[in-house]
Order: sequence, then structure tokens, then C-alpha cells
Amino acid sequence: MTKALLVVDVQPTFCEGGELGVEGGNQVAADIADFVRDHRGDYALIITTQDWHIKPGEHFSDNPDFVGTWPPHGIAESENAKLHPALADLDTDHAIKKGQFEAAYSGFEGESEAGYSLLKILRDAGVDSVDVVGLALSHCVKETALDAQKRGFAARVITRLSAPVSPELGEAAVAEMKAAGVTVI
Repeated sequence: MTKALLVVDVQPTFCEGGELGVEGGNQVAADIADFVRDHRGDYALIITTQDWHIKPGEHFSDNPDFVGTWPPHGIAESENAKLHPALADLDTDHAIKKGQFEAAYSGFEGESEAGYSLLKILRDAGVDSVDVVGLALSHCVKETALDAQKRGFAARVITRLSAPVSPELGEAAVAEMKAAGVTVI
């Protein structure tokens, strides 16, 4: 099996003190950095994704419903849109930016600086299995894992390296992923 690690949206915008901070986000960033140091050899590729909003249209709202509309976050080129400082030394192979001009929850909705989709990068490398970690478990991690599964990859989510928006949304996401065939550990 050729495996990739997808590190989803581990950005200050989604950590404590960020525009859409998730409780435990900073710890998730530190834990992922430690995990990669210990397990780099297990992965053919390590790929990060980032919310990188330029003009995402109705995704941003002054009166967000926190379902389909949100306060501004992940604003392209801002410090909070960059990768979390704990990941500064991460030995990554590709960076995917998503949501420039629309809402984008899954890493499969973005592309690299060279214009390659996550799907193309994974297929070109012969990847057949992905581990998905990051922020938030209940949103972008879930959507990335579900999309990976739909596209024929064996998808696994490592919950200790992820954090949900809330415990309830995290439980619902885990149930949805398991029902779709994603392995959750």
C-alpha cells in the first residue's frame, strides 16, 4: 500500500484565539508535528491543506449561521491563514489551498501552487490509502475523508490528531464517516 498523510487546515485561524478557534487546536498542531517526526517514513507523501479565502462569496457573512455561512477566516496572505507555527518544520511534499472564491470544506476542492488538484497529486504518486488529520474533525477533516473514500482511497481518520468544533458535532462526524466506510481510530 502507498499511503499519504493529509494534514487538513491546521492554521491559527482554527486554533484558540483565531477567528474560528477550535478548543484543542494548538495541541492538535503540536501533536501532528510530533506524529510526523515519528512516522514520516510511513508515508509516501505528506500534504497540507489550508483555507485560503480571497473572495469566497456567501461563505462569509456579517450574520453567520455557522452552518453554511461563517465570519471571515482563513483570509489569504494573513498570518492566521498560514500553517500553524508548530508545523513550520514539517517535511511536506505538497500544499493545497482551497476556498479562494467559494466555500470549500474538502481538500479535494483545492489545488497546489502549480495548479494540481489533490486527486491528481495522489493518483500520480500511486497513493491508494490516506490518513486524514487536522481541523476541524467535524467539518473539513470529515469532508476530506469522505471525498477520499468516494474517490476510491482507503481513508482513515486519526481522531487524536484532530479536534471537532464541538463534542456533539464530532460524534456526528465520526458516525457519518464510519457509515461511509471511513476507518476512524
